[in-house]
Amino acid sequence: MNTNVIGFYLVVINLVAFLMFGVDKSRARKHQWRVAERSLFLVALVGGSLGAICGMFFFRHKTKNWYFRLGLPLILLVQILLLAAVYYGRI
Repeated sequence: MNTNVIGFYLVVINLVAFLMFGVDKSRARKHQWRVAERSLFLVALVGGSLGAICGMFFFRHKTKNWYFRLGLPLILLVQILLLAAVYYGRI
C-alpha cells in the first residue's frame, strides 16, 4: 500500500478523533446527546489514538476516567509496536 495513502488516512482519522472529543465535551456542557464512549475508543483503535489522547487533554475531557487515561496510551503503544514490527519485517 502506498505510504502517502497511509499517512493521509492517519492524519484524517487522528483529526476526527481529536474533534470527536471536542464535540463530546461541548455537548456535555450543554447537557445534550453525547458521543458514545465506545465510539471514542473505536476511532482510537482504527488509528486515531494519538488524536484521541491529544483531544482528551486539550479539551480536558474524560481525563478522570481511568480507562481512558490508561486505555488510550496503551492502544497507541500497541499501534506503535505493530507499526514497527511491520516496518522491520517482523510481521
